[in-house]
Amino acid sequence: MPAISTKGHNMPSSPIRKLVPFAEQAERDGNKVYYLNIGQPDIQTPIGAQKAIKEAQVPVLAYSHSAGFESLRKGLADYYFGKNLPVSTDEIIVTTGGSEALLFTFGSAMDEGDEIIIPEPFYANYNGFATASGVNVVSVEAHIENGFALPPVELFEKAITAKTKGILICNPGNPTGYLYSREELEQLKSIVLKHDLFLIADEVYREFTYDNKQHHSILSMDGLENHAIVVDSFSKRYSMCGARIGCLVSKNKEFMATAMKFAQARLSPPTYAQIASEAALKTPQDYFDQVNAEYMERRNVLVEGLNSIDGVFCPMPQGAFYAVASFPVENAEHFAQWLLSDFNYQGATLMMAPAAGFYAKPELGVQQARLAYVLNTDALKECIKILRAALEDYPHTTR
Repeated sequence: MPAISTKGHNMPSSPIRKLVPFAEQAERDGNKVYYLNIGQPDIQTPIGAQKAIKEAQVPVLAYSHSAGFESLRKGLADYYFGKNLPVSTDEIIVTTGGSEALLFTFGSAMDEGDEIIIPEPFYANYNGFATASGVNVVSVEAHIENGFALPPVELFEKAITAKTKGILICNPGNPTGYLYSREELEQLKSIVLKHDLFLIADEVYREFTYDNKQHHSILSMDGLENHAIVVDSFSKRYSMCGARIGCLVSKNKEFMATAMKFAQARLSPPTYAQIASEAALKTPQDYFDQVNAEYMERRNVLVEGLNSIDGVFCPMPQGAFYAVASFPVENAEHFAQWLLSDFNYQGATLMMAPAAGFYAKPELGVQQARLAYVLNTDALKECIKILRAALEDYPHTTR
């Protein structure tokens, strides 16, 4: 039998989806499963996007420009301008989701064996994208005790080597929901300028900030024009995960010209999804106001509920729609699997993502899990009841 590649063997499984077979079996056994493991919003996709697909007249479903429709890129430039982020159409490449934007970034900015520094815990697929690109992740640990704030800049400097090509952050954060302050971003700016590195910001949750907190984009920071790379997406902002449309944004002309070669190699992003995305850009502000109010209420129900359970600790997220909690268990992955395979509360259980998969260091996050508050408040209240009852029955608690 032909051998599988070393890269293939090293490709990590998703901690977000690895327990799916147990959830499917739980449902076959007659249990209702609440899915808190994945960031799939239940918010309705904007009507304008749905209507645009239904009414599109496309007699030939042809390739688009490799950078995406010019009209979509113009719409994106207008969107950024509305956020006081002056970006031109030639500084935007439309991608097949934010995932492809990250792959283009790794491929364009890093060689095999190069290093990228990421505060952990981080979006688990960063590991996968790095592995696929032959890039090594160097992690700097953030701590649940202070809500996963930016680690001290001295730790970033200590991690820099001759192989370091950049620092990658997610802002607001997945899985933590942490929102970086302007001061924290200024600290990162000073490091990347001092060491001539890229600062890559995954800003796909930009619209989701709470408690009157403001999102600060690295595109707004003077002096980073040749260092800043932004990954963005329609998936979460417009509840269009299945459209698979994102974009890559940078003012670094050499980087964008290189990324364009990767875009040409995959030919073009999907046509119908671009049509829907262009229409989504016209979504009125009151849509986001309503969505944010809904998410903030869900956040409060989930986090306050978690912290009401003996032995559970969950910091209050300031953005996105995720929370990481620590549980009084020896191993959160075993607990999450047990919830699906061995436990139900009045015929229901839940699925969450073990947080160890969001860390690079295997010894970290063992007692933590990520929960996505993408269900309505009634469902989240039921989830709290399930967790409270489960921790009473679970044989491996540490409290």
